[in-house]
Amino acid sequence: MTILEQLAGYARERTEKAKQKRPLSTLRQQAFSMPKGSFAFENAIKKPELSFICECKKASPSRGIIVSDFPYIQIAKEYENAGADCISVLTEPGWFLGKDAYLREIAEVVSIPCLRKDFTVDEYMLYEAKVLGASAVLLICSILSERQIQEYIGICDEMGISALVEAHDEKEVTMAVRAGARLIGINNRNLGTFFTDVENSFRLAGQLPQDAVLVSESGISDPQTVKRLQTAGFRGFLIGETFMRTTQPGNTLGNFLQAIQ
Repeated sequence: MTILEQLAGYARERTEKAKQKRPLSTLRQQAFSMPKGSFAFENAIKKPELSFICECKKASPSRGIIVSDFPYIQIAKEYENAGADCISVLTEPGWFLGKDAYLREIAEVVSIPCLRKDFTVDEYMLYEAKVLGASAVLLICSILSERQIQEYIGICDEMGISALVEAHDEKEVTMAVRAGARLIGINNRNLGTFFTDVENSFRLAGQLPQDAVLVSESGISDPQTVKRLQTAGFRGFLIGETFMRTTQPGNTLGNFLQAIQ
């Protein structure tokens, strides 16, 4: 069993336990009782300038603990002050040591939109994201069917939150397009092996529709790579470890952005 299969399986277990404490009908009612979102995440990515989704991540399956001291509120505020357009927050607790509380607390203190970074396997997790304060969710093609992706995009649209649909290869790109994805993320990390190759974004860029908003994810470590990806049609960039492995992620982001100008 690959790590991705384990992550997806654990997400299903987590969801079933959560349903026992708060039934789907109760959570759904709670989500729809909140004001409808304004699709803030995708609007931030659609702006003419390049957009940066900066990640708050304590650990990963491939790297282990990235930062033992994890002042996530401080990191999020640093990102916002340095010019981040969105913040990605890991809520997966098993391998990434994330928590729902990280997302809820960060969403309360920053004014930029937050992405719930998790392994969505059930519509329940979409309503959770809304209630936690997320402006977007991640939908991973390799653990969902095309029909599920289409259905989940529809639910997100009803709540006014965005769906970043993630693909890694040609087949998954086709799935994302046919499911109606408006935001397509190309993951440069193979979630089966966790091998990362930023050239994956360049290989797939030509197969993506011109009207889709493209985000390159993982393996982006320098401003020169961002400039190359921009020429390939990418407007958004999800970056985590490059910033998280420094003592001052906000300053690192600021220097990064200055180098691109």
